[in-house]
Amino acid sequence: MTNSIAKTKFVDRVKSRLERRLGPWGVFFKGFLKHPVMVGSIIPSSDITIKKMLEPVKWSECDLFVEYGPGVGTFCRPVLERMKPGATLIVIDLNEDFIDYLGKSIRDSRFYPIHGSAADVQKIIRELGHEKADYILSGLPFSTLPDQLGPKIAKETYDVLRPGGAFLVYQFVKKARDYMTPHFEKIDNGYSLWNILPCHLFWGWKKK
Repeated sequence: MTNSIAKTKFVDRVKSRLERRLGPWGVFFKGFLKHPVMVGSIIPSSDITIKKMLEPVKWSECDLFVEYGPGVGTFCRPVLERMKPGATLIVIDLNEDFIDYLGKSIRDSRFYPIHGSAADVQKIIRELGHEKADYILSGLPFSTLPDQLGPKIAKETYDVLRPGGAFLVYQFVKKARDYMTPHFEKIDNGYSLWNILPCHLFWGWKKK
């Protein structure tokens, strides 16, 4: 075994041990380093932010919930806890590390972690047998997304939501609302101070 191969294997072993020791925090931080413009924060959302963000959801009327940029599942578990038995949660992320981690750590038949782009949400949910989503959640940093991706995601999201459905967005800056405004007839605003960093909350409702 050459010295370079031995060193590579040693580094890989050290990385694996660190990831196991740090758990989801290690995976989250690693994902941020690999794709910083696609991850909103290196700190997962607080329990208070999660509760406030999900508060308007009518779970009895939710058959399909979609999340963009799930990270290490900060929202996934609370959503699954609230969802009815026959509902489905699809999460979409471009980061393979996050999708791999979620697939291994969350064992629920209602849960589908998909490696892909939020801009392809319509194609993704149809391939999984759905036509419309009831609610779509996003923590993607709209202001830093590349190549007009933000406006495209906002439009695709509106188109794939059922009438009366909602786009739930949490952001550190208000820029996300600018992308939502051309499509959503009603946008409710909120703010979560108990978060690192404090963040703006938006609920864009599609007209019934």
